[in-house]
Amino acid sequence: MEGGAIKAIEAVSSLSSDTLLPQGGHLLDALQSLLEEYLPEDQVAIVYRAYQFGACVHRDQQRASGEPYIHHPLAVARILAKMRLDHHTITAAILHDVIEDTPVDKAEIEREFGSEIAELVDGVTKLTQIEFENKLEAEAENFRKMMLAMVRDIRVIIIKLADRLHNMRTLGALSSHKRRRIAKETLEVYAPMANRLGMNEFRVELQDLGFQALYPQRYRILSAAIKRARGNRKEVVLKIKESLEQRLCQEGLSSAVEGREKHLYSIYQKMRSKRLSFSEVFDVYAFRIMVDTVDGCYRALGMMHHLYKPVSSCFKDYIAIPKANGYQSLHTVLFGPYGVPVEAQIRTHDMNKVAEAGVAAHWIYKTADLKPSGTTANIHEWMSGLLEMQQQAGNSVEFLENVKIDLFPDEVYIFTPKGKIMRLPRGSTAVDFAYCVHTDVGATCVAAKLDRRLAPLSTPLVNGQTVEIITAPSAHPNAAWLNFVVTAKARSKIRHYLKNLRRDESVDLGRRLLAKALSTFSIKLNEVEEEALVALLDDFNLESLEALYAEVGLGNRPAALIAKRVRDQLISSGGETKKWRRYVPNWMRRERANSAPLAIKGTEGMVVNFGKCCRPIPGDRICALLTAGRGIVVHQGRCKNALAARKSPEKLLDVQWQHESGTVFPVEVAIYARNRRGVLANVAAVFSDMGANIDNIAVEDRDGKYSVLHVTVDVEDRRHLASIIRRVKRVDSVAKIQRDKHA
Repeated sequence: MEGGAIKAIEAVSSLSSDTLLPQGGHLLDALQSLLEEYLPEDQVAIVYRAYQFGACVHRDQQRASGEPYIHHPLAVARILAKMRLDHHTITAAILHDVIEDTPVDKAEIEREFGSEIAELVDGVTKLTQIEFENKLEAEAENFRKMMLAMVRDIRVIIIKLADRLHNMRTLGALSSHKRRRIAKETLEVYAPMANRLGMNEFRVELQDLGFQALYPQRYRILSAAIKRARGNRKEVVLKIKESLEQRLCQEGLSSAVEGREKHLYSIYQKMRSKRLSFSEVFDVYAFRIMVDTVDGCYRALGMMHHLYKPVSSCFKDYIAIPKANGYQSLHTVLFGPYGVPVEAQIRTHDMNKVAEAGVAAHWIYKTADLKPSGTTANIHEWMSGLLEMQQQAGNSVEFLENVKIDLFPDEVYIFTPKGKIMRLPRGSTAVDFAYCVHTDVGATCVAAKLDRRLAPLSTPLVNGQTVEIITAPSAHPNAAWLNFVVTAKARSKIRHYLKNLRRDESVDLGRRLLAKALSTFSIKLNEVEEEALVALLDDFNLESLEALYAEVGLGNRPAALIAKRVRDQLISSGGETKKWRRYVPNWMRRERANSAPLAIKGTEGMVVNFGKCCRPIPGDRICALLTAGRGIVVHQGRCKNALAARKSPEKLLDVQWQHESGTVFPVEVAIYARNRRGVLANVAAVFSDMGANIDNIAVEDRDGKYSVLHVTVDVEDRRHLASIIRRVKRVDSVAKIQRDKHA
């Protein structure tokens, strides 16, 4: 630890409380009052010692607002104390910025306060000692670190959410650019995270504060509209509330009825997603009814349906089937007095605690008055999925993207063939379901039955469906699935498979490219001793020859450069041996003579791509561009992109077709046809007869008489395409057909 930190820590003992209190005395008093309500004196003393420590090391620091920095940790601790969290969490909250913003390190906190508190503080601390390429990568890596710490101890994310909540409350001191960036991150990550953990009070406030910072004008207009409309609603709200309370009392149910007003961001989202006016959203009256028992919930529901007519399609039973975050309640919509819609949530008092505090309600260490439920198990199951997801992710940015996908709040409930209920995000497909059942089921699925009927794997699932997955041992994940899967698990597993597949293909292509480059020096790759190649690995910071081949295949390292280094290595390592000396003279003269074009078969997979700008097929004159991260992109020789690349000859590759039977290539043709009934069907029949599959058809209207059909069709080569064109020309109503020229 640095000398400054040691001096700061030694100074703590020499400072009196009177010296420290001006840096947050009123906040400290408020925090102490809260803690004394539920913590013993010895634990409150530990929290106070943490305050002394934090106030000392943060002494010379100020927030953007100008107030002493210690105000922020105290405010965060107070938020958590209101939730009655344990003294370890409160202490870590006071110290949560110490490692990041002062010279104090984790080891010193562990010596002063113990390993448990040190781990919590470290989990919330950002990575500041590592340099990242850009801000996105830094934020993503910090997020990954925090999430992994959360898997070990859920209190890490609870502290972070409290930290973010206080930062959002005091956002006004920052520049508009920073406010918008932090607000966007809050709405995309932290508010959904609070929702996923069932911490509804945090979610609501984070969303409203984020909305206010990101769209201040919209927030002001909507807020003013709510204030104007609120006065006109009082009479109706009181009438409905009185009728509900009276009826519940008649039924002998001990209950509490509260009017519930939708928060600003919820109103804004509903107006946008359903294209509703403000009056259409705000004219819904919402109430929350809390009773003592689960049986009382269903009795209250029956009473309400007897009092007001229910809307049959708007009933949800989250008590029988809780949400993933542990939320339980009965939801119903009624036709109230004057025909106004009335939303009602019916739950027990314990369910209400979980609904507001979520997973934190089950972290009531030694003071728990809640009955055990499945919330904690659901959260731990989700966190286990996060751990598996980060192991599959290629980098922290991809992991952050996957977590965002996994935070979708809406859900559908699906049945397995054996009657088990499975919970999935809304919009999930059969592939998502298959991966949810088991990774191997997802990897080998080939078809699906929805309610005993075959359906495409891309079909979105709906509530109550029974889904059966059909698998085949030889099947494997398809890259096209990434276009429709929505669960993070499915997406990460598919990407992981494709990365491994891509690596294998890039290794093979890299070996071929290096062999071709070595041939310019009259050197055969299979004759080069492995030691000569291994000697280059340290220079390129690579671990294996496969990694070297993969880098070449992906276009990240030019094959010509590697070949030259190999040649130089052979000469230097071989001393003055005649074996390699003969390759040095006149190699430039022999370069073109000894260089054979790289063979392109069309079956190379993901690291050999065909330009969509010109759609080359066997028989076309072609060239290839080596593109970093993508491998080889093959173009027609006359393609404008290929011609432009001639300014960078090191990226150009000499290639030729080595066509394999059965391989097909997409090509686009333009068919000019008269507007007559059945012309499209006749053209499609010709393609089918010629053994050519149609990938896509787009119709372009030219005038009242003619249209242009832009057809993407799979062909084997130019001869196959020519045969198809001749046959299509014979179709009545076809005036002209030609290959689309994008190049």
